[in-house]
Amino acid sequence: MVSKNQTAEPKEKRKNFKVPHIFVILFLMIALASLVSYIIPAGQFERVANESGAEVIQPGTFQYIEASPVTFFEFMFAIPDGFIQTAEIIFGIIMIGGMFSVIERTGVISLAVNKLASKFANRGMWIIPTLMIPFALFTTFTGQVEMSLIYLPAILPLVLKLGFDRITATAIVLVSTIAGFSLALTVPANLGVAQDIAELPLYSGMWYRIILLAVVLSVGMAYVWRYAKKVKENPALSIVFDEEDDHAEMGDLPVVKATKRQLWTALTLLVAFGILLFGLLNYGWYFRELTGLYALIGIVAGLVAGLKSSEIADAFNEGFKKILLGAIVVGIARGIAVVLDAGDIMDTIIYALGEFVGIMPDSVTAVFMLVVQAALNFLIPSGSGQAMVTMPIMSGLSDISGVTRQTAVLAFLMGDGFTNIFYPTSGYFMATLAVGGVRWEKWLKFIFPLLIVWYSVAIISLIIAQIIDYGPL
Repeated sequence: MVSKNQTAEPKEKRKNFKVPHIFVILFLMIALASLVSYIIPAGQFERVANESGAEVIQPGTFQYIEASPVTFFEFMFAIPDGFIQTAEIIFGIIMIGGMFSVIERTGVISLAVNKLASKFANRGMWIIPTLMIPFALFTTFTGQVEMSLIYLPAILPLVLKLGFDRITATAIVLVSTIAGFSLALTVPANLGVAQDIAELPLYSGMWYRIILLAVVLSVGMAYVWRYAKKVKENPALSIVFDEEDDHAEMGDLPVVKATKRQLWTALTLLVAFGILLFGLLNYGWYFRELTGLYALIGIVAGLVAGLKSSEIADAFNEGFKKILLGAIVVGIARGIAVVLDAGDIMDTIIYALGEFVGIMPDSVTAVFMLVVQAALNFLIPSGSGQAMVTMPIMSGLSDISGVTRQTAVLAFLMGDGFTNIFYPTSGYFMATLAVGGVRWEKWLKFIFPLLIVWYSVAIISLIIAQIIDYGPL
């Protein structure tokens, strides 16, 4: 009996183990980054402004400088400084929650959900490719992964009504947009910057990326389809089955005819969406501009729908509360980069990773470029920012290792792109999880098998790229 109890106790402990809250994980990462500043030597690269005025690292200029480990006060101020640096993003995330809360209260979303649900009533599974393909295509041409914050609130009620769960809805959006972003065809922010630094023709090498995009997206759709089918047949198999579904009330929406005000509201939203795309594509709008637009859309849509000013304000407040967690995570996560910069060890880490790639056998250089880019995206969660930091180094390494510069760009795209679907330092990713009501650790449990397949595809594709001497055309 004693031995039975002794063996049962560890099993019970393992069963009750729970992943720490995301705030705890990020705080520990900030603490660790602060501690390693006392171990890793401080260093810096020289930087010069390129034709667009952006600061680019000069390869071969790294030098060690006087140590400046993170002080107690720098550690203490890391989180507030992270909030200050990401204030633009945080306010944008919060405002989009308020905007969709107002739109939801107008009843327009309910009407759209009912109409689509009736069309897909007997073929609900086909909603997955129907949504994922256009999401991926739009992203691969524009790079607007932040549109996931628009897509998810719009499709979430529909996906739930068709008998799926929040993970399915979130996966439809994130898997498709990340596939499109990671194999970008004409994205200026990551592909354009990387090819410009590597001195390659803009958007060249598209034929190979089209093939890879088709493979990666097909694998992603098959994975989401398999999970969704399993959940639809047996809801108990849902990864979030044990949690209270905050969106459950959306599952049974009454079928009603649209009022004139709701039709005008829908037209208003279409015009607003056109303005949004125009600003993104023509003026490079980011969260500062989008925050103002989101607020205006919410107010105007509410007034057109006939809501009173106090009702609009209450709806905004309700939306703010729902999405606050995702917004706060963005600020805390930035604290990691804050302490690395304060300790002057960010450039040292970049230099060490570059040297690591340089000593690898030529046959696997591109694969290790992928690994390095994936690692650095945790510290530099910006496609264009990471390109400006790493591509000068990776371009030089590709020249001396026999890897084409086009292959180095491909390694950057996939290394930077795939990590955006699981790194907590990715702002729009964490915000999208918050919109979907999915906890980060639950998402990791869902996405991990797909990541193994995706990275396997990436490794094989880079080896093939080296073999075929993947060039600039």
